[in-house]
Amino acid sequence: MQIYDYKVVKINAEIISGKVVFNAIGPLSLAAKPVIDRINKVFQEEKPISVTEDKIIFSTWIPPIPGPVFSRMIHSQINFSLFKKRIPDQFSIGVTPRCPNKCIHCGAADMMQPNKEMTFEQVTGAISQALDMGTYLVTLDGGEPMLRKDLPEIVAAIDKDRTTVSMFTSGFRLNEERAKALADAGLNSVKISFDSADPEVHDRFRGRKGAFEDAIAAVKNAKAAGIMTDMYLTISPYNIDNLEELYALATELEMDEMSMTGIIAVGNWKNHEDEVITRVDAKRLEEFHKRINSTPGGPRVSALPYLLGPDMFGCFAGSRWMHVASTGDVLPCPYTPLSFGNVTQEPLAEIWENIGKFPAYKKQSMVCLMRDKEFRSKYIHTIPEGAKLPYYVGPKNKEKDAEKVKEKN
Repeated sequence: MQIYDYKVVKINAEIISGKVVFNAIGPLSLAAKPVIDRINKVFQEEKPISVTEDKIIFSTWIPPIPGPVFSRMIHSQINFSLFKKRIPDQFSIGVTPRCPNKCIHCGAADMMQPNKEMTFEQVTGAISQALDMGTYLVTLDGGEPMLRKDLPEIVAAIDKDRTTVSMFTSGFRLNEERAKALADAGLNSVKISFDSADPEVHDRFRGRKGAFEDAIAAVKNAKAAGIMTDMYLTISPYNIDNLEELYALATELEMDEMSMTGIIAVGNWKNHEDEVITRVDAKRLEEFHKRINSTPGGPRVSALPYLLGPDMFGCFAGSRWMHVASTGDVLPCPYTPLSFGNVTQEPLAEIWENIGKFPAYKKQSMVCLMRDKEFRSKYIHTIPEGAKLPYYVGPKNKEKDAEKVKEKN
């Protein structure tokens, strides 16, 4: 089947033994070969979530194959590989700063402004702008998204022909009724945070008794409603030795995926730069990823430090990923406390262009910049003490300049 057709390159896909194999034809097919080979490598070596005669669900991070959203993903990959066109493939947005938890590792803790929550129109407007720019994966974030009463309406307003919709949650208030409403609205998957398979340890990380019970109930309610479930882990020196127990829990709960990211020294963890995962730890996550995905049965695993690292696709922040905080501030990713503008005041496309002009984001980094000592020394450690976060580094917008001129006159 043809899944991509863009003048100078066409991409066909065929299903062989339950796995997708791509091949490119056309004048620029040789130039497209490296990116096609990389995608084929992942698809051939790793197990998908599910395979039917006419559809493959490879991961909660990848649109169903085939389909219009998957075609958008391929379009983005080809444009980035061949023409170096920056497209915000992944767009995450904080729909509320409110949260019932007090997580000891919250990456957004010092960027949350309790009285700053975008309206329904501002949230859906920002998402529509991102879709116009090529986004194919929208993730609703917080705070805790479940605290927004209009969450199902937000999900329903998103164009599902252009993107899949996911949501980060601690599981708080994801009851049967709410899960059904979100499923009916078109929510594709939920990424439910777990810190430990031990209820007491998990609750201690979350800063709230009963958080583990909420997470377990959320998994069951989402599954019953037909929403895919992803166990989302923030890996630190304190739980990296417990991967087997966490995977066993994900298997017991019949979850679809287990995604792992590495803890970053930001937010509540900003004073713990020596307590993050090392290169050796990242290698352990890669080995776990490959071992689990090469065996049949059980949830698939996505080790993001590996997939978004130098051996695979590189860091997406500022080049393939854009995050909007609940204040409307636009960041390269949720973990980088640098604002390049505010979507409630400026067009998103202009802000995205501003990010691309910033020295650190002029070309894609193959490593997470927030783990890079030079980047942190130059841009994070120089943020003035006591400055409001996220710290504004973009060019002054015309409205602010006009106000200053007005004041002087």
